[in-house]
This record gives sequence, structure tokens and C-alpha cells, in this order.
Amino acid sequence: MRRLDIAVAGAGVSGLALSLFLARQGHRITIYERFDTPRPVGSGLMLQPTGMTVLDVLGLLPAVIARGSRIGRLDGRDARSRRTVLDVRYQALRGGRFGLGIHRASLFDALYTPVVGEAVAVECGREVADVDLAGSHGRLVFADGSTSPRFDLIVDASGAGSPLLNRAAIAPKWRQMPFGALWASLQWPADGFDADRLAQRYDKASVMIGVMPAGRLKPLSGELAAFFWSVRGDRLGELHAGGLQQWKDRVAGYWPRCAPLLDQIDDFEQLAFARYHHHTLRRPYGGGLHGERLIFIGDAAHSTSPQLGQGANMALLDAAALARALERSCGDLDQAVRLYHQARMRHIAAYQFLSWFLTPFYQSDSRAPAWIRDWLVASVAKVPPAPALLAAMVAGLYTGPLAKLDLEEPDWARL
Repeated sequence: MRRLDIAVAGAGVSGLALSLFLARQGHRITIYERFDTPRPVGSGLMLQPTGMTVLDVLGLLPAVIARGSRIGRLDGRDARSRRTVLDVRYQALRGGRFGLGIHRASLFDALYTPVVGEAVAVECGREVADVDLAGSHGRLVFADGSTSPRFDLIVDASGAGSPLLNRAAIAPKWRQMPFGALWASLQWPADGFDADRLAQRYDKASVMIGVMPAGRLKPLSGELAAFFWSVRGDRLGELHAGGLQQWKDRVAGYWPRCAPLLDQIDDFEQLAFARYHHHTLRRPYGGGLHGERLIFIGDAAHSTSPQLGQGANMALLDAAALARALERSCGDLDQAVRLYHQARMRHIAAYQFLSWFLTPFYQSDSRAPAWIRDWLVASVAKVPPAPALLAAMVAGLYTGPLAKLDLEEPDWARL
């Protein structure tokens, strides 16, 4: 295979996974990270069978499972009536599949440590502002005006806010979601919650509270919970103005069992606000005459609300797809671009649509979507084959993304 010089912008999930794949293929990789020290951003996330299969190919799955919490069920209920309106069980799928709640710091460590072991160059404090694709190679342009050496390929894995998305040839249509969420990483309470499920409470679609087991930062350390509260971005100031205790009283009014979690929150500073956007690139490459020199993966290529929890999993699939495409094309970038796009376009389109479509049912001020969710969807979801279809959708398996990449799932029953 032709050995390439490749720049990766961003040391997040997609950037680290891709760098590990490509370094093992023999390519020369340099990661450019805007933080002074590479670090994760955010609280907990849920790994699905798709993302865990990619981690298994990388040889990282046992270490990740050791620091995660197995999740067998997604349980959503109306906060007032306690009626079940969301019930997704992995046991509806064959093979013993499960979800895995994990803190972003644990997943970051599992990826970053082997990346360093592969002698991948990591340059920190390098904020990417633009890219120069003139000639047969490309180079990154940084915020301070300096530039990188020239590379055969530049991969943008820097997230939904990437400045490279503003290039006229590829600029996506952005839609900022009205609702975001406040997130916190807390100690798992001694009782009140089942340790094998992501639990949610709703009041129509304007209130959503969630508690998810998020594993542990070290294999033998204490269990963590990822706690989140849905809130409109334009009402965040109003929430802060009301004071912390007023907000805690409101949460406890909806869900009294959250009291041990709320007792751990002493300041709004412990809650990070995540704002969500929706965009999908029609093609995950471009930007000039030599568009094949610039490829987008992860949230830079597609971002949406987290209703199906697919963000990190799709990023891992992107990384595997691009690595496979470069391997199969023997380094021919024109062919690799086409193979990568073909491998991912159907799955990305399906889940971007599903996430966009489902968002108003869980985060909106409209009453109609919540009524449909509570009365119609909850009933239909109990009738076969709906349980298996819902579980496959949540597991990320809809459209068969693993088969498209010739990835074989691990033996879940043995894990």
C-alpha cells in the first residue's frame, strides 16, 4: 500500500480512532488539537453494538467494557402518571447485544493511550482556521497565521463547529436546535435507580430528565451517573436567574428519586450546557480543485440532536470506513473518497433523518408530538415486530452498517 502523510484535525473519538487505524496501516499521522493538552469534552455517552464492534477491531473493547456500565434497557416514563412511554430492550435482539454507558474521559483514555503508543505525532494548542488545497497536497492554516507542512490527505475530525465547513464549496445548511441539555457527571446513588438501564422522565416534550449509568473513570473506582436536564437555549438565563435551589426543587418535583443526585450539585458550574445543531454534508469531502485531499468524519460531517445516542458510534464507524477505504484503494485517494462515501452515506442519511424526526417528540414546546409519543407509540411499540425494530434502531444496526464495512460483531455472550 502507498504510505501517506495524513493530518487529522481534532483529538476526539473519530480523530483518535482513525489515527490508530491508519498508523497501524503504516501511514504517517499527525494530529492537530486546539487544546493545550488533549482532553475529552462532555459527560457520559452510550456505546452501541456498532461502536463497540469498531473498538473490538482495534483491540480496545475489553478495556472499554471494564470501565463502562452494561445497559440492557431504555426506560422512559411520564413524570406525572408514571406511565411507560418508552421501553427499548436489547434482549429483543438476538446474540446477547447490549449498550454500554461510559464516561467520555474513559473512552478518551482507551483511545489516546494506544495512539501515543503507535508514535502518532500530536501537536497541541494548534487551532485550525482554514485549509490550503492548492497543488497536489494540502496544508492546514492555523488561527495564529502559521501553516502545517503539506500532507497527502487532511481529515477534519474537529466536530460540528469546524471552521473548515464554511468553505463555499461544501458549506452545509445549519439548523440550531432550540433545545439543548444541562449535563453533569455525578456519583451513582446507592438506591433508587436500576444500574442496567437509562431512565428518563418526561412532562410533555418540554421537560426531559435522564439518568444513565456511566461506568467508572478507573476499573476499580466508584460508579458514575450521567445526569441531564433538557432546556431551551434561550431560557438558560431564566433558569440561572431563578437560582439553583428553585431548579433542584423543580427536578425533584418531577422525579423525587433524583434527590441523592441533586444533593451533589452545589453550583450551576457543575452543569455543562450542550447545544445541539443539525447538519449533514451531501458529500464528506471537498473544498476546491483537489477536494479529495480534504475529508470530513464524525460531527464535522454530520451532527444532530442526541435522541438516538448515535454520535460517538457513528464517529467510530466513520473512522473504520475511511481506514478500510484507504486500505482497499491502496492509497488511491480518488477511489478512497468514493469508497468511504458509499460505505457510509445510507446509514448516515437514515440516522440523521430519524434523529431530526424524533426530536420534537422529546424536546419541543408542542403538545401534539408528546401526545402521539405517549399514547400511540407506547402502544404500538409493544406489538411484534416493533420491539426488535426499535432495539435495532437504537443499537445503530438499522441499514446494516457493519456488513457494509465487512465488520463482524464480537461474541457478545462471552463478553
